[in-house]
Amino acid sequence: MSSTSHIDQLLAEAGSALKSAATVSEVGEINIRYLGRKGKLPEILKSLKELPADQRKSVGAAANKAKGKLGALVAERLGQLDESPVSNLDYTLPGQSNRIGRPHVLSATMAEMTAVFTRMGFATATGPEVETDQYNFGSLNFPEDHPARDMQDTFYLRQCDGLPAGLLLRTHTSNVQIREFEKRTPPLKIIAPGKVFRHEAVSTRAYCVFHQIEGFQVGENVTLGDLKGVLLAFCREFFSTDVKLRFRPSFFPFTEPSAEVDMSCLLCDGAGCLLCKYDGWLEILGCGMIDPNVMQAVGYDPEKLSGYAFGMGVERVTMLKRRITDIRLFYENDLRFLRQF
Repeated sequence: MSSTSHIDQLLAEAGSALKSAATVSEVGEINIRYLGRKGKLPEILKSLKELPADQRKSVGAAANKAKGKLGALVAERLGQLDESPVSNLDYTLPGQSNRIGRPHVLSATMAEMTAVFTRMGFATATGPEVETDQYNFGSLNFPEDHPARDMQDTFYLRQCDGLPAGLLLRTHTSNVQIREFEKRTPPLKIIAPGKVFRHEAVSTRAYCVFHQIEGFQVGENVTLGDLKGVLLAFCREFFSTDVKLRFRPSFFPFTEPSAEVDMSCLLCDGAGCLLCKYDGWLEILGCGMIDPNVMQAVGYDPEKLSGYAFGMGVERVTMLKRRITDIRLFYENDLRFLRQF
C-alpha cells in the first residue's frame, strides 16, 4: 500500500539513478520508469481511491510534490549531459540544411502556362478525369467507328456493382469544353488544364499519363486568324523568345479545318536532336475551328457563332523550355532530377 514514506523512497531511488545515468537515453528510461503514463508515481496517484479517506490527501500531495521534484531533477541532468563534450562530433564537417519542398516541375509549368493565358483574357475551368463516352467522344463528333475509341488508345473502366456502364479515363480535356458549353452562353474564352490518359507505348516522347491544357473561344466573328494570333503570342511570351510555329493541315473530329502545330526545337535550335527526331521541329498541340456539329450538339447556332479550340501538351512544352530529352524523367520520382527545377 502506498504511503508518504514509500514515495520518499521512490524519489531517493530515482535521484540516485539519475546521478549515475551517463547518457540522454538512460535519463529518458528513468523518466519513463518513474514519471511515464504507467510510471511508479502516476500509478500511486491512480491507486488513491484504494486508500483510507484520511490518508488520500497526504499521499496525493506527497506524490504530486515528488513528481515535480523528479521532473526538475530529470531536466537538470539532461542539461548537464547536453553540456558534456561529445567525442564523436566533428565540428569541421559541413552542416546539413533541411530541404524545402516545392511544386513538381510539371505543376509549376502548368501554373505558369495558365498565368499567361489568364493575362490574355482566358478563364479557367476543370472537369472530371473519369468521364462518360458521350462527353469524351460523342458530343465531340467522334464517329462510332473512330480509331480513338479502340481499346488500344482508351482506358475503359470495367463495369462493377454501383459503377455506371461506359465510363473511361478521359483521353483529352476537351470534355471540359462540352461541359462548359452546356453551362455558359457565348461569348466565352476558357482554358481547361488537367491530367489525361491514353493507352500508348511509353517512349522518350510519349507516356500513358500526361497533362494537357485545352483552350477554346466562342463568339461572333471568331476566326482562324484569332487562333493563330493567340498561339503565337502565347509561345513568344512563355518561351521569352521569337519562336517559329509551323501549322500543318490535319484532322480532328471536333474541329474543321484542323491543324497540328510544330514549334522550332529550342533544344537544338532547329539543327536536329533526339527530342525532335532530328527534324528541327517538335509538335506541341493540335487545333482548329470548332466543328458546326459540336456547336449544334450543345444548342449553339453555328450560323451566328464561331469558335476555335486547341489542346497543348504540358510535358512537351516543359521539355522544350527546360531542355529535357526524355518524358519518362517526370514520372520516375528521382530527386536528383526534380531538384534541378
